[in-house]
Amino acid sequence: MIFIGAGLILLGVVSLLLLNRPSTPAATFEPSTVPARVEFAAPSLTLKDLQQVEHSLNEYRGQVVLINLWATWCPPCKAEMPTLDAYYQAHRKNGFTLIAINAGETAEAVKAFVQERKLSLNVWLDPQNQASRAFQVMSYPSSFVIDRQGTVRLAWVGAISREMLEKYVTPLIGE
Repeated sequence: MIFIGAGLILLGVVSLLLLNRPSTPAATFEPSTVPARVEFAAPSLTLKDLQQVEHSLNEYRGQVVLINLWATWCPPCKAEMPTLDAYYQAHRKNGFTLIAINAGETAEAVKAFVQERKLSLNVWLDPQNQASRAFQVMSYPSSFVIDRQGTVRLAWVGAISREMLEKYVTPLIGE
């Protein structure tokens, strides 16, 4: 009786584990945070890119803009960069831009990071952490989506998956 009872318990545990596993194969599963819906005016922000050319966030009025605040030392930031770059490539012709604003690092460190990963998205330098203060960021990565009228509509804290980008940002691009 003890062997039968132990066998039934083992069968129950295995069944429970099989029923509760994610439906997505582990190799393609991307953890992601879900954005908060927000509504506030995008801050006025002027920073330089990797070529030391000055840009203002106001220049992008009329486009949907994803601002990603990140750092090279941040593991989730590193992990999400290929996803952000691929999403940018897929949607940039539809009035979408992605600006990755680096938090406080040297231009040389950021350039090396971007070149090593062959990133094509817009990268701005923020040596004084102006963007972090303007968006009231406390951790990295943090991302914000600004609609075509200049209103911040979505805010993420943590890495973003392609699935979440498609679910939440793509509809805004279509508006």
